Amino acid sequence: MADFTFNIAKGRVVEFYRQIKANTPSGSALVMVVIAAAAIEADGLMNNRTTLADVLSASTEASNAGYERKSLLAADLAEVTVDNANDRVDLDIPDQTYINVQAAGGAWGKILICHRPGSVVPDSQIIPLTAHDFPMNPDGANIVVQTDAIGFYRAT
Repeated sequence: MADFTFNIAKGRVVEFYRQIKANTPSGSALVMVVIAAAAIEADGLMNNRTTLADVLSASTEASNAGYERKSLLAADLAEVTVDNANDRVDLDIPDQTYINVQAAGGAWGKILICHRPGSVVPDSQIIPLTAHDFPMNPDGANIVVQTDAIGFYRAT
């Protein structure tokens, strides 16, 4: 397993981030979804999925008490900064804390960052952007998710 950008999102992640930062459309967000370790599709197949519903047809979302999807709205995101010196754009999100995540429900395996195009939309309209390995065995303590020290996505 490895971190990757979904094929549907290649070349689009920065633009989705900018749209959310501008709150266009209203209620759009980045959504953090945890995939249970017991049922993760192989990366080479998962990265071909085009919606969150499609991903969840072959992998299982975590169900532990203390887990819920995290939504990151415009106010949560930093401005996009182009790094001309290094010819890239790094996108970061704030670390997310899950409170008192219980062991029942099993281990976690991956974190997905997805684009939600409105405040209330079905999983069939949510676009998966990136997947990050996140092996974790919940034990009732808090879990802090940091996708990567440089950010969750780098456009080069």
